[in-house]
Amino acid sequence: MVAMIRKTLAAAALVLMAVQPARAVDGVSAEFGYNDDVRMWRAGLQWKWERRWLRGGSWELGGYWDLSAGGWRNGEQTIYDLGLTPVFRLEGTAPGSPYFEAAIGFHVISDLQIDYDRSFSTRFQFGDHVGVGLRFGPRERYDVSLRLQHLSNGGIRKPNPGIDFLQLRLQYHLK
Repeated sequence: MVAMIRKTLAAAALVLMAVQPARAVDGVSAEFGYNDDVRMWRAGLQWKWERRWLRGGSWELGGYWDLSAGGWRNGEQTIYDLGLTPVFRLEGTAPGSPYFEAAIGFHVISDLQIDYDRSFSTRFQFGDHVGVGLRFGPRERYDVSLRLQHLSNGGIRKPNPGIDFLQLRLQYHLK
Protein backbone atom coordinates (compact mmCIF):
# COMPACT_ATOMS: atom_id res chain seq x y z
CA MET A 1 0.00 0.00 0.00
CA VAL A 2 2.84 2.43 0.80
CA ALA A 3 4.36 1.77 -2.63
CA MET A 4 0.98 2.51 -4.26
CA ILE A 5 0.68 5.81 -2.37
CA ARG A 6 4.23 6.81 -3.35
CA LYS A 7 3.56 6.00 -7.02
CA THR A 8 0.32 7.96 -6.92
CA LEU A 9 2.01 10.96 -5.29
CA ALA A 10 4.72 10.86 -7.96
CA ALA A 11 2.09 10.71 -10.71
CA ALA A 12 0.17 13.63 -9.15
CA ALA A 13 3.37 15.70 -8.97
CA LEU A 14 4.08 14.98 -12.65
CA VAL A 15 0.56 16.05 -13.61
CA LEU A 16 0.94 19.30 -11.67
CA MET A 17 4.27 20.02 -13.35
CA ALA A 18 2.77 19.32 -16.77
CA VAL A 19 -0.20 21.67 -16.38
CA GLN A 20 1.62 24.74 -15.12
CA PRO A 21 5.14 25.92 -14.45
CA ALA A 22 6.59 24.57 -11.23
CA ARG A 23 6.24 27.15 -8.49
CA ALA A 24 5.76 27.53 -4.78
CA VAL A 25 2.66 26.37 -2.99
CA ASP A 26 0.00 29.11 -2.61
CA GLY A 27 -1.99 27.62 0.26
CA VAL A 28 -2.43 24.81 2.77
CA SER A 29 -5.72 23.36 3.99
CA ALA A 30 -7.36 20.96 6.41
CA GLU A 31 -10.76 19.33 5.86
CA PHE A 32 -12.95 17.49 8.30
CA GLY A 33 -16.14 15.75 7.26
CA TYR A 34 -18.66 13.12 8.08
CA ASN A 35 -21.19 10.75 6.62
CA ASP A 36 -23.73 8.74 8.63
CA ASP A 37 -21.06 6.45 10.05
CA VAL A 38 -17.78 7.47 8.39
CA ARG A 39 -15.52 10.33 9.47
CA MET A 40 -13.00 11.86 7.06
CA TRP A 41 -10.01 14.19 7.31
CA ARG A 42 -7.58 15.53 4.75
CA ALA A 43 -4.64 17.90 4.45
CA GLY A 44 -3.98 19.68 1.18
CA LEU A 45 -1.71 21.92 -0.83
CA GLN A 46 -3.03 24.45 -3.34
CA TRP A 47 -1.62 26.17 -6.42
CA LYS A 48 -3.62 29.12 -7.82
CA TRP A 49 -4.26 29.39 -11.52
CA GLU A 50 -2.89 32.48 -13.20
CA ARG A 51 -5.94 32.66 -15.49
CA ARG A 52 -8.99 34.64 -14.28
CA TRP A 53 -12.29 35.24 -16.07
CA LEU A 54 -15.10 37.80 -15.65
CA ARG A 55 -12.64 40.42 -14.39
CA GLY A 56 -13.67 44.02 -14.00
CA GLY A 57 -16.96 43.52 -12.16
CA SER A 58 -17.90 42.70 -8.62
CA TRP A 59 -17.27 38.96 -9.21
CA GLU A 60 -14.49 37.03 -10.92
CA LEU A 61 -13.92 33.38 -11.79
CA GLY A 62 -10.63 31.69 -11.08
CA GLY A 63 -9.41 28.46 -9.65
CA TYR A 64 -6.65 26.36 -8.20
CA TRP A 65 -5.19 22.87 -8.11
CA ASP A 66 -5.77 20.98 -4.87
CA LEU A 67 -3.50 18.04 -3.97
CA SER A 68 -4.86 16.28 -0.88
CA ALA A 69 -4.14 13.27 1.30
CA GLY A 70 -6.22 11.95 4.15
CA GLY A 71 -8.41 9.17 5.38
CA TRP A 72 -11.91 7.95 6.08
CA ARG A 73 -12.55 6.12 9.34
CA ASN A 74 -15.39 3.83 10.35
CA GLY A 75 -14.85 2.21 13.72
CA GLU A 76 -11.57 0.33 13.56
CA GLN A 77 -11.03 0.63 9.80
CA THR A 78 -9.35 3.47 7.89
CA ILE A 79 -9.23 3.99 4.13
CA TYR A 80 -6.51 6.35 2.92
CA ASP A 81 -7.35 8.79 0.15
CA LEU A 82 -5.07 10.69 -2.23
CA GLY A 83 -6.66 13.28 -4.53
CA LEU A 84 -5.85 15.77 -7.26
CA THR A 85 -8.63 18.22 -8.09
CA PRO A 86 -8.97 21.28 -10.33
CA VAL A 87 -11.31 23.66 -8.46
CA PHE A 88 -13.28 26.54 -10.03
CA ARG A 89 -14.03 29.43 -7.67
CA LEU A 90 -16.43 32.34 -8.25
CA GLU A 91 -15.60 35.04 -5.72
CA GLY A 92 -16.50 38.62 -4.97
CA THR A 93 -13.82 41.21 -5.59
CA ALA A 94 -14.59 43.26 -2.46
CA PRO A 95 -12.74 42.29 0.74
CA GLY A 96 -14.74 39.88 2.88
CA SER A 97 -16.94 38.74 -0.04
CA PRO A 98 -18.22 35.16 -0.10
CA TYR A 99 -17.22 32.64 -2.76
CA PHE A 100 -18.74 29.62 -4.40
CA GLU A 101 -16.77 26.72 -5.80
CA ALA A 102 -17.26 23.52 -7.76
CA ALA A 103 -14.87 20.76 -8.79
CA ILE A 104 -14.46 17.30 -10.22
CA GLY A 105 -11.18 15.57 -9.43
CA PHE A 106 -9.48 12.23 -9.15
CA HIS A 107 -8.91 10.14 -6.02
CA VAL A 108 -7.16 6.87 -5.26
CA ILE A 109 -8.24 4.96 -2.16
CA SER A 110 -6.21 2.36 -0.26
CA ASP A 111 -8.94 -0.20 0.37
CA LEU A 112 -12.24 -1.25 -1.20
CA GLN A 113 -14.20 -2.05 1.98
CA ILE A 114 -15.25 0.75 4.36
CA ASP A 115 -17.96 -1.08 6.29
CA TYR A 116 -19.96 -4.32 6.22
CA ASP A 117 -22.46 -3.15 3.63
CA ARG A 118 -20.35 -0.81 1.46
CA SER A 119 -17.71 -2.16 -0.93
CA PHE A 120 -16.09 -0.14 -3.68
CA SER A 121 -15.12 -2.02 -6.85
CA THR A 122 -12.23 0.26 -7.88
CA ARG A 123 -9.50 2.14 -6.05
CA PHE A 124 -9.93 4.98 -8.55
CA GLN A 125 -12.73 7.36 -7.59
CA PHE A 126 -14.02 10.64 -8.98
CA GLY A 127 -14.48 13.28 -6.31
CA ASP A 128 -16.81 16.17 -7.00
CA HIS A 129 -17.83 18.91 -4.61
CA VAL A 130 -19.74 22.16 -4.32
CA GLY A 131 -19.01 24.65 -1.58
CA VAL A 132 -19.52 28.10 -0.19
CA GLY A 133 -16.99 30.02 1.86
CA LEU A 134 -15.45 33.26 3.02
CA ARG A 135 -11.92 34.69 3.00
CA PHE A 136 -11.04 37.00 5.88
CA GLY A 137 -8.31 38.38 8.10
CA PRO A 138 -5.19 40.38 7.31
CA ARG A 139 -4.64 40.30 3.53
CA GLU A 140 -7.50 37.75 3.39
CA ARG A 141 -5.13 34.93 4.21
CA TYR A 142 -7.74 32.87 6.10
CA ASP A 143 -10.48 30.89 4.42
CA VAL A 144 -13.35 28.83 5.81
CA SER A 145 -15.87 26.88 3.74
CA LEU A 146 -18.64 24.33 3.92
CA ARG A 147 -18.68 21.66 1.20
CA LEU A 148 -20.73 18.75 -0.01
CA GLN A 149 -18.53 16.09 -1.61
CA HIS A 150 -19.46 12.92 -3.47
CA LEU A 151 -16.94 10.22 -4.35
CA SER A 152 -17.68 7.29 -6.68
CA ASN A 153 -16.13 5.52 -9.63
CA GLY A 154 -18.60 7.12 -12.05
CA GLY A 155 -20.05 3.78 -13.13
CA ILE A 156 -16.72 2.35 -14.35
CA ARG A 157 -17.44 -0.92 -12.52
CA LYS A 158 -20.15 -2.26 -10.20
CA PRO A 159 -20.79 -2.11 -7.35
CA ASN A 160 -20.55 1.67 -7.26
CA PRO A 161 -22.06 2.68 -3.90
CA GLY A 162 -20.31 6.04 -3.69
CA ILE A 163 -20.02 8.03 -0.51
CA ASP A 164 -21.05 11.57 0.41
CA PHE A 165 -19.43 13.85 2.98
CA LEU A 166 -20.44 17.13 4.55
CA GLN A 167 -17.12 18.95 5.12
CA LEU A 168 -15.71 21.91 6.98
CA ARG A 169 -12.58 23.20 5.25
CA LEU A 170 -10.00 25.60 6.67
CA GLN A 171 -7.34 27.12 4.43
CA TYR A 172 -4.40 29.44 4.93
CA HIS A 173 -3.20 31.39 1.87
CA LEU A 174 0.58 31.80 1.86
CA LYS A 175 0.50 34.62 -0.71
